[in-house]
Amino acid sequence: MLQKTVPGTSIPLHLPCPACSVITRQRLLYRKHGCAILRCEGCGIGRTETAGFDPTAYYTDGYFSGRHADGYADYRGAEPVLRREFSRTVDFVRRFRDGGRLIEAGCAYGFFLAEAARHYEVAGVEIAEEAAAFCRDRGLDVITGVVAPDTLDRLGPADVVVMLDVIEHLPAPEETLALLAGRLTRGGIVVLTTGDFGSPVARLAGRGWRLMTPPQHLWFFTVASVRRLAERLGLELAHVDHPGKIVPMSLILHQLGRMTGLGARSVPDGVPRSVPAASRLGLPVNLFDAMRVVLRKP
Repeated sequence: MLQKTVPGTSIPLHLPCPACSVITRQRLLYRKHGCAILRCEGCGIGRTETAGFDPTAYYTDGYFSGRHADGYADYRGAEPVLRREFSRTVDFVRRFRDGGRLIEAGCAYGFFLAEAARHYEVAGVEIAEEAAAFCRDRGLDVITGVVAPDTLDRLGPADVVVMLDVIEHLPAPEETLALLAGRLTRGGIVVLTTGDFGSPVARLAGRGWRLMTPPQHLWFFTVASVRRLAERLGLELAHVDHPGKIVPMSLILHQLGRMTGLGARSVPDGVPRSVPAASRLGLPVNLFDAMRVVLRKP
């Protein structure tokens, strides 16, 4: 008899896959943070099965200031380091589309938009109210909320859409990407970064992988799954690579503390005392377990 649930769970054995666009067989890999981590046997995309996770309640200022183990240690304090890295990202984007209207989904405190504004007309969407308000205070056109038809109506068409380490957080990545692709001009591009679940580091580390942080990360993409998702949305995979990044030392220490359990918890204000100095230092890092993808609209 065909087994109808994933062994040892009440989760259906077959679930709709956002990349394959059909119902596919799922394999239980392991559990972490009370969540089941499954993998599609068709394209290899990983998924977090969880209940009761509220993105609006989770992605607040605390997510960016060390109050969540899976978030950032001191995002605002690391602005100089982050902007140096984002400047490099802008240079990369310009290789594929130099100029025009650029929209960033999940723009946080607007550091990437500030760098991109030197070459593009920029706008953004951000779910965290404090971060979106910070952007507007700096004169950036940023809407508080999520990618939705009414939001995109306010922002208008785009020549470039950017999602930096965002797509893995989305409850329905295929729906969000479809909405964004629908607003792209002809020849427009989507630039996204996300972890590579098929990378050697991810496979070897398993549940200990640095990006295996459910329920914050709901999806774990592979190159094959990104390619399939793009194809079903009528987008061409124009480029994929695994670049290094300049990472704030505060974030490195924060992640090491989470992974080892040896890091300082938090002081009353929610930020470890070592963070301010560490936030101003950047370290080049590349574990080849994160991919950068460019999708083009024909």
